[in-house]
Amino acid sequence: MHLEFTGDVWEWRGPAPFSFVTVPPEQSDAIRDAASLVTYGWGMVPVTANIGATEWITSLFAKNGAYVVPLKDLVRKAEGIGEGDRVSVRLTLVIGPQ
Repeated sequence: MHLEFTGDVWEWRGPAPFSFVTVPPEQSDAIRDAASLVTYGWGMVPVTANIGATEWITSLFAKNGAYVVPLKDLVRKAEGIGEGDRVSVRLTLVIGPQ
């Protein structure tokens, strides 16, 4: 399954800060429908993600009825992304062994 969307980067300021983009409701619903085929422990959904020219492997997780995409420091630095920036994200759900 391939999905594309645009979202704002936000930061969770816990013990170690992390940056995320929230998947919009329509795409979150599509992920939820497919999650039983791909999910592993705690409802994590493995994906290949792309922003700009950067591709990485990560896992989505559910938050407040939607899914969120974690943005690694490597990705943010490579694409010049900061908190509050609007980014276009492409996701491919990973089905099968990783």
